[in-house]
Amino acid sequence: MLKKYFYIFVISMVPLVELRGAIPVAENLKLPFLQSYIVCIIGNMLPVPIIYLFARKVLEWGADKPLLGKFFTFCLEKGEKGGQKLQAKAGRGLFLALLLFVGIPVPGTGAWTGTLAASILDMDFKSSIAAVMFGVLLAGVIMGVASKMVFGVFA
Repeated sequence: MLKKYFYIFVISMVPLVELRGAIPVAENLKLPFLQSYIVCIIGNMLPVPIIYLFARKVLEWGADKPLLGKFFTFCLEKGEKGGQKLQAKAGRGLFLALLLFVGIPVPGTGAWTGTLAASILDMDFKSSIAAVMFGVLLAGVIMGVASKMVFGVFA
């Protein structure tokens, strides 16, 4: 049983997959929702402060490197594009926009991209972490309901 929880914990830390992929896996593994939800949130949030504090610096440093430069540039551009969209739509409501950006499970959004966008937009640390946290909680609820509907119907 512990192995299954570790499995969904690791999945929820993976960029692009995150909690949005881990919760359906947990449902498929027949794990209790509340425990899975908590494990997935912790796994998804664990890298967020590190991303906020260091990702932008690492990506800028590596953007001109021969081996990983294209990937690092892609990540920077994705974060900048996400940040610009958020700022254009949000204006003063940047906190709510970031929360919804992270919380609504659409491909290309999530804690990793949202945190990078917040870092690029120079949002303060506490507001960024809080908005991403509430967004992850919202995404978890949405994915939990969707997973229950899908696996409940087809199980």
